[in-house]
Amino acid sequence: MALLPILRFPDTRLHTVAAPVTIFDDSIRTLVRNLADTMYEAPGVGLAATQVNVHKQVIVIDVSEARNDLKVLINPRLLKADGIQFCEEGCLSVPGVYEEVQRALHVQVEAHDADGKLFLLEAQDLLAVCVQHEMDHLKGRVFVEYLSRMKQARIRQRIDKELRRKAA
Repeated sequence: MALLPILRFPDTRLHTVAAPVTIFDDSIRTLVRNLADTMYEAPGVGLAATQVNVHKQVIVIDVSEARNDLKVLINPRLLKADGIQFCEEGCLSVPGVYEEVQRALHVQVEAHDADGKLFLLEAQDLLAVCVQHEMDHLKGRVFVEYLSRMKQARIRQRIDKELRRKAA
């Protein structure tokens, strides 16, 4: 088990667009295991490789109560999104910040598993939110960027204050 350091907002590396995975080998399967271990330990319900400074299109998600339903999405591609839901989101890269974000209620995504097998995922409710949230990370976007400039400024001030407090 390897726990990976999670980048914290506003680290500019979080804005790096992830590259597609072209080779499905042991290094990708190791990355998936390490992402899952890191997500579960944090604890979180989703983690994108971008958040650990690996800029490949790899996502892990587990929204189950028992934490035993790991979903791996490599090179995910949104095929369909419909409906609207508002959900309070948080992010392992923006600890302690929870804000309401508008997302699609239902999504259909095509992705590869860790062995390169293509599959289709239909998701709704919390799983749909997580899929969209993590896919945003692969595009270099953090959920707080959906918020007003005023809310973003307050979040940055709070993060800066916490960093100054820790440095003292």
